[in-house]
Amino acid sequence: MLMPSVLTPQEVTTQGGKLPECVRTQANVTPFYRTSAWQAALARPDLRLVDLPRLSKKDLRENSPDGFLRPDFDLKTLLASGSIEEESTSGTSGASVRVIFGRAWWAEQELRALRLNPFIASILENNPSAKRAVFTTPGCSGVSCFARWLNVEQRTSGSTLFVNQSRIPFTLAEDKMRQMAEETLQWAPTFLDVDPVHGARFALYCEQNGLRFPSLRFILTSYEYTSFVHRRIMQRVFGVPIINLYGSSETGHLLIEQKHGSMTASTETAQLEIVDLNRARVGQLLATTLSNPYLPLIRYEIGDYAEQIDGGIQIHGRVRDALKNSAGDLVTTRQIDQAFSGMEGIAHYQLRQADDGSAQLSLLPEKPGDTLLSQSSALSRSVGQILGAPISTQVAPLIAPEDSGKFRLTLRVA
Repeated sequence: MLMPSVLTPQEVTTQGGKLPECVRTQANVTPFYRTSAWQAALARPDLRLVDLPRLSKKDLRENSPDGFLRPDFDLKTLLASGSIEEESTSGTSGASVRVIFGRAWWAEQELRALRLNPFIASILENNPSAKRAVFTTPGCSGVSCFARWLNVEQRTSGSTLFVNQSRIPFTLAEDKMRQMAEETLQWAPTFLDVDPVHGARFALYCEQNGLRFPSLRFILTSYEYTSFVHRRIMQRVFGVPIINLYGSSETGHLLIEQKHGSMTASTETAQLEIVDLNRARVGQLLATTLSNPYLPLIRYEIGDYAEQIDGGIQIHGRVRDALKNSAGDLVTTRQIDQAFSGMEGIAHYQLRQADDGSAQLSLLPEKPGDTLLSQSSALSRSVGQILGAPISTQVAPLIAPEDSGKFRLTLRVA
C-alpha cells in the first residue's frame, strides 16, 4: 500500500517530525539559514522539523537564488557551464520568484512522482518515451510555455509537443482550435498534460467536432486547482483516467492522485507537513525539499491548503483564494467546488466574495446561449448554505484569468 510522506497532526504535536540529515547539512552551509533565528533552532541537540522556523514566499522571493546557494556554488559559473536551469514562478500566489535546479532535476523528480501511480507506471514501463501534448497558459513558468505562436518544430522538445499558445482559451478562434486539434491528432500522444481550464476548453471543441485520439491513455492535470467542472468535461469527452499531479516550480512535484481519489506524496522529493489545522482538519501545507541542492527549502509555505485523509491527502486550493463563512470560518476552494460535483452544462465558473460576506457566482456555459437557469438556482442555494450568505448568479460570456495566466475559481474582493 502506498503511504503518504506527511506529518500527521499527532506527529507534528507529539514528535515534531524527524529532521532528515540532508536538511541539517544544507541548512548549516546555506546563507539564508545562517541567520540567528535559524541557527538557534538548528543548534538544539534534539532538533525536530517542527522546531524550525517557516520559510515564507516573501523570504524566498527576496533571497533566491543567491541566498540559497552554498558558498561553493557560484551562480554565474553554474549557468555558464550549463549545470543548472533558472526559471521564474508564474506568480499565481504572489510576485514571481526566481528558482534554479539541476539540468536533469525537473524530469527526474517528475518521473518519480508519475511512477507512484501504478496505472501510469505500467504505461511508462512499456513505453518510457511516451508522447505527451501540453495545454497550458503561456504565462506559466518553465520550459513548457511559449508566449507567441510558433511552428510545430519550435514547440517540440523530445517526446513533448506544446500545443496551446493562448492565454485565454475561451477566446481562441475556430482556425486556431482546428490547428491545435490537427497537431494533436498527428502527434498521437499517449497522454495530455493540461491546465484543467485549457484542457476542458479543448475537450469541448473535440466533442463539438466529433474528434477522438486513439493513442490517448490518460490525462494529467496540473498548473492550478482541478475542479469537478473541468474533470467532468474531460472525462466525458476523452473517456480516459484524469490524474492530478500537484507541485510547484519551487519544490517540484509533491503529490500524485491515485485510483481512490486521494494523493500520494513523493517521499524522495520532499517531506510534507499540514499545520494550523482548523475545525474541519484543513491546514496549510509545508514542504521541506530533499533533492534539489541548488534551492534547499525548509518548511516552505507553498501557499495551499490541504487535508490528511485515510490513504492520502486532498488539496483544497490556494490560501489566497479561501473565503469566509458567516461564522468567520475558513471556506476553501475545494469546499466550494463540491457544490459543482453533479452539475452539467457548466464549462467554467468564478465565485467572488465581497467584504460583507455576500458573493457573486459567474457561470460560463458549455453551449453559448444556455441560460443555465436550473444550475444557477441550485448553486445559489448550495453555495449560499456553505457561506451562510446571499449568492447572486450570472451567466458570463467570458471569465478572464489573472495576469499570471492562471484562473481563480474563488476569491475575495475589496
